[in-house]
Amino acid sequence: MILASQSPRRIELMREAGYTCAVKPADIDETPHPGEHPLALVERLARSKAQAVASEMAAPGELVIAADTIVTIDGEILGKPRDTEDAKRMLRLLSGRTHQVATGVCIATGELRKTEPSASGPQDAHEGTPPAGKIDSFVAVTDVSFYPLSEAHIEAYVASGEPMDKAGAYGIQGAGGRMLVRGIRGDYYNVVGLPIAELARHLGPRITLP
Repeated sequence: MILASQSPRRIELMREAGYTCAVKPADIDETPHPGEHPLALVERLARSKAQAVASEMAAPGELVIAADTIVTIDGEILGKPRDTEDAKRMLRLLSGRTHQVATGVCIATGELRKTEPSASGPQDAHEGTPPAGKIDSFVAVTDVSFYPLSEAHIEAYVASGEPMDKAGAYGIQGAGGRMLVRGIRGDYYNVVGLPIAELARHLGPRITLP
């Protein structure tokens, strides 16, 4: 099995669940399409990551697990902050409110192969002819509510460095991030970065696709 992610949190969740994975992250364009819904985006990115690794790095029949997590509020997608000011902006936006964390997950097999360029010109290696291998994807959504945050709290949290590599500028599992959260509705591990229980049900008892 291959985990198409270098996220330490996803790697840890997979290992804690008893899965042995080679780590082979995917390198894809993650730019949203114009007007693309956040949930459609996160599923598309997970599928693109899985297809890229399955077609280029996986042995025939080998499973590839890929995931992508976003934070969204008022229709805005909050990725990783560009800098400390961007992190503060995001935390002010989330302060005292409820937002959504969505993780797209995709399971693919190594039979996937790149599409040959057509006579009309080059095309994306992972678009066009449907892939030969199996592919299964889903999206998990969790509502997260924050306490109201003072400017002093935001300044101190950003100064800790914890928000800087995390979507939405916080990590619920972090020493500081857990102190922001009033409550959640849904899967906690989805907010960490991988809805491991739902993934296990898609993998099945023998770790095979449905």
